[in-house]
Amino acid sequence: MPDLTPRQLAVYGLALLALIVLAAWYVSRGSAAGPAGASAAAGSDAAPAIAVQGESKGPLIVHVAGAVQHPGVYRMRAGSRVDDAVHRAGGARRRADLSALNLAAELEDGKQVLVPLRAPATVTAGAASPSAGGASTAAPATPAVPLNLNTATAEQLDQLDGIGPMTAQHILEYREAHNGFSSVEELDQVPGIGETRLAALRDKVRV
Repeated sequence: MPDLTPRQLAVYGLALLALIVLAAWYVSRGSAAGPAGASAAAGSDAAPAIAVQGESKGPLIVHVAGAVQHPGVYRMRAGSRVDDAVHRAGGARRRADLSALNLAAELEDGKQVLVPLRAPATVTAGAASPSAGGASTAAPATPAVPLNLNTATAEQLDQLDGIGPMTAQHILEYREAHNGFSSVEELDQVPGIGETRLAALRDKVRV
């Protein structure tokens, strides 16, 4: 091996140093690319998982029954409310009691939405009831005293002491045949009413 001059040694030394620096640069670049590439790969693998989590739920199947126009089984979108199901079934009927439902509640798959009817109004004693002619007449529990013989019904006469259904009917027949009573004393002309019974009725009837 020939002897090298100091200048040659310096040139060789600089070349060796350049090779070392270049090798170190490649090594550092490869190290940086490795984590970056792994992160990118992990990101690409994680993206579908995130997308799956963000997907909306499937449709709901609910049964709408009761006081709606078209009861039946309906397919609803996820997140729909009870009010949406009622409208999907054609809306509530006239007598539906929507106050019994929570219309803002979220629907659940496989559940039933039952719309109830309003309870009928309670008829109190003495309320008006249709008569044979179609007009409404009051039916009081007890007749007014004194009772008018020319306007009283058979039911009202029947409630008087000593007057039964048959005698009440006789009073009506007499009233119709004679165009009404002109005095209370005419009651003794009605079959089934004598002086004793007439005396007991004088304060309870009038004309």
